Amino acid sequence: MLVVEDEPLIRQRLRDVLLGLGYAPDALNFAASLAEARGFMATEPVALALVDLGLPDGSGIDLIAEWRAGDAALPILVISAWSTEDAILAALRAGATGYVLKERDDLEVSLSIRSVLRGGAPIDPFIARRIIAELQPVASPAAQLDEPLSAREQQILCMVADGMSNREIADGLNLSRHTVECHVKHVYRKLAVNSRVRAISEARSRGLLG
Repeated sequence: MLVVEDEPLIRQRLRDVLLGLGYAPDALNFAASLAEARGFMATEPVALALVDLGLPDGSGIDLIAEWRAGDAALPILVISAWSTEDAILAALRAGATGYVLKERDDLEVSLSIRSVLRGGAPIDPFIARRIIAELQPVASPAAQLDEPLSAREQQILCMVADGMSNREIADGLNLSRHTVECHVKHVYRKLAVNSRVRAISEARSRGLLG
């Protein structure tokens, strides 16, 4: 068992959860960075990996992709605070077996770990709803599709496509976060989409992004 997590409090919390599941203390191994995790995996066999995405020296997504390429059967559960569509989809595409948010209580985290060990693929309910919404078609009036973006909306769309969060966009443009969120909603409406991923895809298909 390998837990890749750099926050001491979360490491202790996961340790307690795993001990509650019956793991012996000497069976639990912890890494606080990509480098530590890679070093451990290079020398020791692992039956289950719990991985955070935000690590001091990079993204846990890179680890997931590397490990999945080396062992297609390795169960990898993401336990992360990141709930953005890009992070979730990137982790699942890289080969994560499941994804649960850190905000869930110990029982929910424990159940997710049990599910992975039994061959399941647990997905946090919040994330599952986001994925379902992403896959569902959006019905919008045809007139909205032809409504042009304003100069500010176009600017914000480009920043969204660059992977910036609403807070980062607000700071970069010296606007309030609420104002940025309103512009983003207008972009969604005009493009007839309901998520950042769909907005970027639709904008590119319409030649609105380079």
